[in-house]
Amino acid sequence: MTKERVCRRGLIIVLAGVAAGFAPTTSSEMTMRLKVDHATVCGSELEPVREAFAKIGLGTDDGGPHANDVTHMARVGFEDGSFLELIAPMKAGESVPGFTSSWEKLMAGNAGPCAWAVATPDIKQEVERLKAAGISTGELKSGSRKLPDGSMATEWTTADVGSGPSGAMLPFIIQDRTPRDWRVQPSASVRNSGLIGIDAVVLGVNNLDKAAALFQQAYGWPPPVIEQHWDFDAKLAYFPGEPVILASPLPGRSWLAEHLQKFGETPVGFVLQTQNFDAAAKRFHISYHITWFGQKFAWFDKKKLHGVRLAIWGQ
Repeated sequence: MTKERVCRRGLIIVLAGVAAGFAPTTSSEMTMRLKVDHATVCGSELEPVREAFAKIGLGTDDGGPHANDVTHMARVGFEDGSFLELIAPMKAGESVPGFTSSWEKLMAGNAGPCAWAVATPDIKQEVERLKAAGISTGELKSGSRKLPDGSMATEWTTADVGSGPSGAMLPFIIQDRTPRDWRVQPSASVRNSGLIGIDAVVLGVNNLDKAAALFQQAYGWPPPVIEQHWDFDAKLAYFPGEPVILASPLPGRSWLAEHLQKFGETPVGFVLQTQNFDAAAKRFHISYHITWFGQKFAWFDKKKLHGVRLAIWGQ
């Protein structure tokens, strides 16, 4: 973990508490530092996705059905409180109502990464802040999910941010109404693995400058660092210390251009932070790695993950 990353996480804990996803700095301009609450991988059926994650060593925990009685989920919880959510209709091809309806096309098309969220201790206040910054927000929505044993239900409130499917570009915001550890706990499959949590969301975008300006407007961030990566068929923009990497296709035919044409601007990959990169790569049998923004970087085998792009990075 870089010194910069340690400082960022420390600032979040001191100013806003472990459960909060936002931490304003004390600079002359308000800058919001984000921490991923969860990132979502969707599919047309849940079990094949769960089996794929188990094959790479990331066994999932059953999360149970949502209150809409149409979708259900499983998850991989990490030490920092973030989690990967795997979601699908309970019956393949069934119409999806309510909050997750904006993901229906993504589920049906087995898009894989489809959304991300950040937590806030005061969702009404954050909605007002975003509106003041000129960012559109949706209405507050209640959500819940019964625990698999049926003993209790975990409840939350969410709000969409920006346009497009929920959490497809700007993260949707979420506030727990029940204890957060009802919603997620570290999974047995990542215990002592060196995987800390979801550290970055890679977002496929059509226009890098336009997308970067949107995040700067919403959160007051300085300009991103730019790198070109032919291994990913993309030009990348990273906001150091923040969980966002923007990716726009390089010239010519590429998987990223095809993905954008089919699904629009959405997450296209998730990056997990490691305590010890080499040890984590050995444990999860990842033999090839490169460097992204000064950190060792490697992808899990996307063939085993049915095309889902999931990576680790660290020192």
